[in-house]
Amino acid sequence: MKRVFISDCEGPISKNDNAFEITSRFVPNGDKLFTVISRYDDVLADVLRRPGYNAGYTLKLILPFLKAYGVTDRKMREFSAQSLVLIPNVKDTLQYVQDIAHAFIISTSYEHYIKALCQALNFPCENTYCTKLSIDKYDITEEEKTRLKELAREVSQMPIIEISSGVKCLNDFPEEYGKTIQQLDEIFWKKIANMKSGKIFREVNTVGGAEKAAATRSVAEQVSIHLSNVMYVGDSITDMETFKLVKENEGLAISFNGNQYAIRNAEIAVLSENSIVTAIIADVFCRFGKREILGLMEKWNREELEKSSVSPALLNRLFELYPRELPKVKIITNENMEVLAKESSEFRKKVRGEVIGRLG
Repeated sequence: MKRVFISDCEGPISKNDNAFEITSRFVPNGDKLFTVISRYDDVLADVLRRPGYNAGYTLKLILPFLKAYGVTDRKMREFSAQSLVLIPNVKDTLQYVQDIAHAFIISTSYEHYIKALCQALNFPCENTYCTKLSIDKYDITEEEKTRLKELAREVSQMPIIEISSGVKCLNDFPEEYGKTIQQLDEIFWKKIANMKSGKIFREVNTVGGAEKAAATRSVAEQVSIHLSNVMYVGDSITDMETFKLVKENEGLAISFNGNQYAIRNAEIAVLSENSIVTAIIADVFCRFGKREILGLMEKWNREELEKSSVSPALLNRLFELYPRELPKVKIITNENMEVLAKESSEFRKKVRGEVIGRLG
């Protein structure tokens, strides 16, 4: 029986945050604009848990601004292909996994980026789920473009909301952040929602938290396999729901250079700048099951690996890449969770860059 391997894209497969990079490239002060909105996204999804709102909707909220600044489908396609940066060894990892498992990518990313990624990796596009978008089909007036540019400047001057532990409602935030949240609510859900470009919010289905979990269920049904035979690799807030789903059904949930949201919801933490560890975990899980891989993770060292059932070719490659110290791999427990969350978040910034690494 072939098991199922599913991976998020940005993080486990590539170093990019494509939507952030597009916004930074085409919108003045776009890096700050995107970061403010991304943190607002974290607040709505994980703190306020606003009904109907899912983690990853930043990719929807940013679209009217991209449209106002002349971003087209062609520009998105060209930029995505030119800016693609892969995790080392990931092409070999995905080719290997496709031989031993049903392999899928489930990503919040825009389809322009996923298509560029699939072409670079020779991965079948039909085995991907992502945010479908044709930005060209949305027409807005010059007057609305001017107003959206004014709003973009206003948002980019707002403070980046910091989310402290224990914050559970709007009143728990400092006054400055509470005001920022209310201002963003006004801008997105009243001002832009009532513009012509607000149609984007209603029509674009961002593959965020709940949608990723639904896509994972769909994959399992498609190949007629129970979720206990699914391995899912993710790294961020958009993977929380899928991690929970897979874990509840005895599947395997892997955080690959994950932030605090990933570590607190996954089962195994991987800190590695190379995807060889993903290949090894997939190899053992897909050939022997979850119990075998958990046993290996409990004794993650060179001596135990040499005695294990890992493919010799993969093992030789691992030792070749890491002749002295292996990448860090840990089973996540209540006792080590906070330490791992901090370590993994810092390692994430090292691999993907400080700014992208800080995004939810």
